[in-house]
Amino acid sequence: MAACVDDVGKPRASRKVCVIGAGMAGLAAARELRREGHAVTVLEQAGDVGGQWLYDDPRADDDDEDPLAAAAAAAKPVRVHSSMYASLRLLGPREVMGFSDFQFVPARKSRCGGGDNPGGRDPRRFPGHREVYLYLRDFYRAAGLTDSVRFNTRVVRVAVAPPPCRGGPGDALRWVVRSMDAGLWKRCTDDQMAEAHCVEEVFDAVVVATGHYSQPKLPSIQGMGDWKRRQMHSHWYRVPDSFRDEVVVLVGCGDSGMDIALDLLAVAREVHLSAKSVEAAATPAMSKMLARHANLHLHPQIERLCDDGRVVFADGGGGVVAADTVMYCTGYRYSFPFLDTEGKVAVEDDDNRVGPLFEHTFPPSLAPSLSFVGIPRKVMVPWFFEAQGRWIAGVLSGRRALPSEEEMTRSVEEFYRARELAGVPKAHTHDVEPHKMYELGEKYCDFPRTEEWKRELMAIISRNTSDDMETFRDRDDDSDNVRRCLQEWYALAEHQAQDEEDPAAAAAQAPVHSSL
Repeated sequence: MAACVDDVGKPRASRKVCVIGAGMAGLAAARELRREGHAVTVLEQAGDVGGQWLYDDPRADDDDEDPLAAAAAAAKPVRVHSSMYASLRLLGPREVMGFSDFQFVPARKSRCGGGDNPGGRDPRRFPGHREVYLYLRDFYRAAGLTDSVRFNTRVVRVAVAPPPCRGGPGDALRWVVRSMDAGLWKRCTDDQMAEAHCVEEVFDAVVVATGHYSQPKLPSIQGMGDWKRRQMHSHWYRVPDSFRDEVVVLVGCGDSGMDIALDLLAVAREVHLSAKSVEAAATPAMSKMLARHANLHLHPQIERLCDDGRVVFADGGGGVVAADTVMYCTGYRYSFPFLDTEGKVAVEDDDNRVGPLFEHTFPPSLAPSLSFVGIPRKVMVPWFFEAQGRWIAGVLSGRRALPSEEEMTRSVEEFYRARELAGVPKAHTHDVEPHKMYELGEKYCDFPRTEEWKRELMAIISRNTSDDMETFRDRDDDSDNVRRCLQEWYALAEHQAQDEEDPAAAAAQAPVHSSL
């Protein structure tokens, strides 16, 4: 596979770049682009940074949206972006969730200032979602991005600019970005009405960083359309109150399915988990959950839903539950309804694969003017987003070069073939193996690997999570090496906290980086 060239002595070109999304991925990309000298505009549909981590209660905003119908309409974007529920806490520790030079340290006080912090900060090692949101706000300000983000702006179309709008070396592609007020977009009843309120801008490059945990993915189950009782996707779940004394069936036994089950157990009469494979779902963590909670039950896949409220499981033994609610914890699909590339980049609906993308980042025929940050799953964030952002920024400035379109296309095809031969389903195309994750940073932008002790820590946490979903956050079985490095990390945290309280003193010193 061809590697990028680092033209160290070459002068940097400054491009006008649009980043779509001010979540973790968008902020990481915007900071790297600014560092490289590009003129960056971040378009964000919400009223604040945070993306998924900006808690959004659909009951307060979109009572008119039918959760199941909205989830089924794959081509129609949902009106509520965040999938966070009230009790959600991190599955990984804060020590591995920070930006490379702005660690996710427990804050002594709100870095956001006086009135911005009504509920206090969460110092726990595995904090709740609000702490992540506050941390992203801190980063947004510390990184100097306050003048780059345009809030309450919904992007409705991104397309290649016509030839008169192009310019620069080789008549490079430019992009027309059409946007409008996000509040007005929600109220618009038809496309013509929305069109009348749009603003158009032309950019040299577009970076798509809209995330992939917003557009629900639903299974196909016999009887779904006729089932009279409540059906919903977990995207709309927030608090357990409305499920009190109900019999709830959760479809899916991934992290969110198990976590929501634990949230519901305190109020629901019964909670039934439906798994594709009972054998695969019967992990030590699941076995312990079932032993602790008499009102929790595990079943195989659903065979059909009956219009009288019965849920029939495909276990051959006639397993039937009379349920009040069926909740689909079945994941999300990639969705870019605003992006018009005339088919050069597409989401394969059946397989949920975005392509073709060289290294999950650049579409060969539109690179480097179009790129994506945050497509891969199972990567360490925000580290991976930083690496992608730095690579994109260097390519756009001309300091680094991509392989030719033909080489990138061939690389994507070889990657697809290798995954197929390995028996990996297409739906897992963007699941990145750890060594490949680190390879991207080293190979394409000289981004340093995450420290060894952090990788060791994540392995310990992963093992503990598989063993006991309810207690892993409270266990203390780190290795001696991890304990030693954690002490150093918390010393760094103390230093960073002091710098934030005394910016003038911090400015007189060199930046503090984590290099344990």
